[in-house]
Amino acid sequence: MSEPIAHFNGKLLPLDEIGISPLDRGFIFGDGVYEVIPVYDGTALHAREHFERLQRSMDAIQLRNPHTVDDWIACTQALLAHHPGNQSVYIQVTRGAPKKRDHVIPKDLQPTVFMMCYPLSSPSREAVENGVACVTSPDFRWEKCHIKSTSLLGNVLARQISADAGATETILLRNGMLTEASASNVFVVKDGVVAAPPRDNHILLGITYDLLARLAADGALKLEIRPVSEAQLRNADEVWLSSSTKEVLAVTTLDGKPVGTGKPGPVFRRMHSLYQDYKSKLRKARPVAA
Repeated sequence: MSEPIAHFNGKLLPLDEIGISPLDRGFIFGDGVYEVIPVYDGTALHAREHFERLQRSMDAIQLRNPHTVDDWIACTQALLAHHPGNQSVYIQVTRGAPKKRDHVIPKDLQPTVFMMCYPLSSPSREAVENGVACVTSPDFRWEKCHIKSTSLLGNVLARQISADAGATETILLRNGMLTEASASNVFVVKDGVVAAPPRDNHILLGITYDLLARLAADGALKLEIRPVSEAQLRNADEVWLSSSTKEVLAVTTLDGKPVGTGKPGPVFRRMHSLYQDYKSKLRKARPVAA
């Protein structure tokens, strides 16, 4: 099998031929940002919105964007030509490689751009039908979680808590309030009303989060964007995870206790159906990197 093709600083190369300087600030400091875009049968889900969020992350860390959104989409199309089918496109931009290690942000440094594809792992049928287990943890991450930064050690440690417990995700609580999970946004349902934490600096505003909000409106589901307490999380009728790769997934046990009936609930079933219908329409109506 040939080595996968990746994008590196404007060139398409076999993955094993790509190397970075040990002084690259992404390697030394985690000084960079990233995105992951799901692709279904060659159609990227909301690529433009992902690259617009990439721009917001760059602005937040004072990193110059080397491409326009249209340039990024063209790069994505060129890369996907080598990777048919369902894929995840990973995009990373770091500050670049200065001549010495220094915390101070250097001026006029050329960013390092890396893109690769790997097979998209959508939720299994079993996970959709039966839901998944999650655990909770205090949110010990930094105060700028709205930046999709490559500095992911806090998220890595949070995710390891659930991995060690044999669970799918770690749902995070800060000062008694729900924020998000280690690699997902979180929704709760009570008495048929869906609620999601506010779009603030304590969560990464997911592209899928926004999509679910729109689908809720289109599907006549009531959704409230508001603070969600730990008590409301634990007493919810339903809890969902959402992300580009998880899509929307029901949480059926939390810290070993059942959520609601312990099975995916009716509001989740409705949202999951709306999501799948949306994907189907997107494949038919939108170009490769819409």
